[in-house]
Amino acid sequence: MNGVDSSISGTGLTTITSTGGGAGAGFGVTGNSGGSGGGAGAQYPAGGAGTANQGYAGGAGYVGNAAAGGAGGGAGAIGGDGLISNTGGTGGAGVASSITGTPSVTRGGGGGGGGYINIGPGGTGGGGSGGRINPNDIDSTPGTVNTGGGGGGDIGGYGTAGSGGKGVVILRIPTSNYSGTTTGSPTVTTSGTDTILVYNDSGSYTG
Repeated sequence: MNGVDSSISGTGLTTITSTGGGAGAGFGVTGNSGGSGGGAGAQYPAGGAGTANQGYAGGAGYVGNAAAGGAGGGAGAIGGDGLISNTGGTGGAGVASSITGTPSVTRGGGGGGGGYINIGPGGTGGGGSGGRINPNDIDSTPGTVNTGGGGGGDIGGYGTAGSGGKGVVILRIPTSNYSGTTTGSPTVTTSGTDTILVYNDSGSYTG
């Protein structure tokens, strides 16, 4: 199942919608297209497509004598392909931002692919790692909450694929223009001459 779209809108603004990430695929099937593309299952040569200016394509599953799925694309890079060593692909990297001040924070990493023997690591920026079957089962992990990171993939229907991490909306406003009128309990901080609102759930700001 693909991730859910997120949007920001308001009077005098053009509505901005971020497309939910594409779901990864099972054995022999391509990943879904989305904001970032889902990784392909083992034995399928291409992952799902990403969306321009939002994310990159998922990786391919290994086609040949190995069971390794492709990884999900990230906000900053394509997902890695599955490897002949029965290792799932590495999730695509996210993108670092200093909108909340320093140090910068990386978000939007792709989920790692599942591998028969070796897990695929998640991409930097909250991507979950893939699962494996042998020598002992390891389940995939979910994306990190409030990073928009992708969940890791399972392999061949063994285990459960990880869920994608919930996203975040961040507003940075000159403090001289900040009204203080909000709903939804955002975290409010300051950096230099700006006020920063971080929404981990739905809410609003009135200027």
